[in-house]
Parts: sequence; C-alpha cells; structure tokens
Amino acid sequence: MLRLSRMIDLGTRAPKFTLPDGGGRTHSLDEIAGSKPVLVAFICNHCPFVKHMAGGLADFAREYQAKGLAVVAISSNDVASHPEDGPREMAEFARSHDFTFPYLYDESQRVALDYGAICTPDLFLFDGERRLVYRGQFDSSRPDRNRPPLRTDLPVTGVDLRAAADAVLAGKALPKEQSASAGCGIKWKPENEPDWA
Repeated sequence: MLRLSRMIDLGTRAPKFTLPDGGGRTHSLDEIAGSKPVLVAFICNHCPFVKHMAGGLADFAREYQAKGLAVVAISSNDVASHPEDGPREMAEFARSHDFTFPYLYDESQRVALDYGAICTPDLFLFDGERRLVYRGQFDSSRPDRNRPPLRTDLPVTGVDLRAAADAVLAGKALPKEQSASAGCGIKWKPENEPDWA
C-alpha cells in the first residue's frame, strides 16, 4: 500500500541506534556520523520505489560523502512476511548498487518506530548537531508513469535531497515547506504496527 512520509517536526533530534549490516557487523549512529551531518534513509530491497531510485541514491552518497555528509540506510521490514528483505539479500542489494555506506538491519523495528518512519524510501537529514533539517522525497521521480498522480516519468536526479544537503553543508537554513516521500509502507510485525502506519 502506498504511503507518504509523516513529515515529523523539524528540529527533532536523531535517535541513536546500533544495528548490524547484512554481514552481521554492527554500526552505531555515533560511529557513522561523528560530528558530520547525516542522512538516515529507510529503504528495503523489494520496494519498486526504492529500486527506482537506488542507483541515484548510491550516486548521491558517493558525491556527498566526499563533501562531508555521512550516510546510512536501514531496512526495518518484517522478513517473516518479506524474506527478500533479509540480511543476506540486503548485502547483495548493497553490492549490486555499489553502496558506499552501511545498509543496516532493524530486526526489532525499534529504530523505525523511534524515527517515525512509515515508508520506503523515507529520508531523514540531520545537521551536525543531529537536529532534523529535512524529511521528504529524493526527488519527484516515481516508478510506473501510468499510475498517476504520485507516479511520474521524470528522471531520477535527487534534486530535492541534493538541495537540502547543499544547504546543510553550507550552514544555511532550509525551507520549512518540504515534499513528502512516497513509497511502500514498512512491513510491520503484527505486534509492532503503530497507530500511524
């Protein structure tokens, strides 16, 4: 089912986490970001919206990591219902898209709940003090142009996230009006599904 990001309050502090990647190595937010601005991207392997922009996200990460932005992706989907989103498949997805950032597995779904994530992709950009400055879409491109209004045939450019990253890296204020991301709903375990999902 199609979901839009919840657009939680700007200025919200980034919840800390420590999670394993697809190979079992653990990574913490503190280790990944340090004092850098950081993008926390909730994605998964099977979602057509993520597949549509995964190459663009990888390109964005390579470019902006070189500029001083930290990047991490997290999959929180229930693998009992969606085994294609499991850790081994995550590791292969990361390899096949040349990810230069950790792709972590949120088995308990606690991190997705802490962030208020609802869809894949759901993007959260924090400044160097871990305050939320951007939450929203990568760009206006969507898979399957034949299913409007949320799906388009625009190219994947990352223009929205790039503008936000440029601003935060330059120490400039970002506009409060931001466009929600659209994608597949996170696949919750029955006992974890929040009221807002």
